[in-house]
Amino acid sequence: MSEHDFEPIRGLPADLPEGEEILWQGAPDARLLAEQAFHIRAVAAYFGLMLLWRAGEGLVSGEAAGTILIRLAGVAPLALAGLAVLAFLAWLNARTTVYTITNRRVVLRFGAAFTKAINLPFTVLEDASLEALPGGGGNLALKLKAPNKIALLMLWPHARPWRLAAPEPTLRAVRDAEAAAQILSQVMRRPSGAAARPAPPQAQLDLVAGQARAA
Repeated sequence: MSEHDFEPIRGLPADLPEGEEILWQGAPDARLLAEQAFHIRAVAAYFGLMLLWRAGEGLVSGEAAGTILIRLAGVAPLALAGLAVLAFLAWLNARTTVYTITNRRVVLRFGAAFTKAINLPFTVLEDASLEALPGGGGNLALKLKAPNKIALLMLWPHARPWRLAAPEPTLRAVRDAEAAAQILSQVMRRPSGAAARPAPPQAQLDLVAGQARAA
C-alpha cells in the first residue's frame, strides 16, 4: 500500500463535487525538476571545478600523478554522493506530485512522508504565466489575488523562483505545460456562472499524514 492509496481520486484529497470534472492532470519531469529546482547542473559544475582546482594545485606543487589521483579519489565519492542525493530528491518529488486542473480549481498534491493538497479555486487566481524551459516543458505559475497567500516553505519546490514576498504556486517542470496553460486559460475565461456551484471563497490547504494513514 502506498502513501496515496487512500485518495478517492488520484491527486485529489476528496471526491469531486457534483458538476466538477478533471480537465488535465500532470506531474513534474524528474530530470527537469533536478535541473530547475535542485540545480543539479550547477552543483555538478561546482564539484568539477573543485576537482580541477585540486588537480591544478598538485601539478603546480610538483606532486606525482599518483598522489594527485589519490587526492581526487578521496573527494570524488563525496561529489557523486551529493549529486545522487539531489537526483533522488528530484525523483521522489516528481513521483509523489500530481497537478490537477478541473473546471473550478487547480489542485497541487505533493509530499511523500507528509502529503499536502493545495486547492486553488479560480476565484483566488489573479493571473497565470507560462515559462518555457530550455530542456523542453515549462513552469505554469499561478498569481494569487490579495490577501490570499501561501508560505514559500509550504510550497517549495512547487513555487515560482524568486517570488519571496508573494509566493506563486507553480506547476513546475511539466513536460506538457503549454497544454495545461491553454486549458487553464480557456476555463478561467468562462463566465463565472458556467460552473454548477460557486468555488470556495479562498484558497484551502489540506494536510494529510500520508504514511500514517496508509499504515
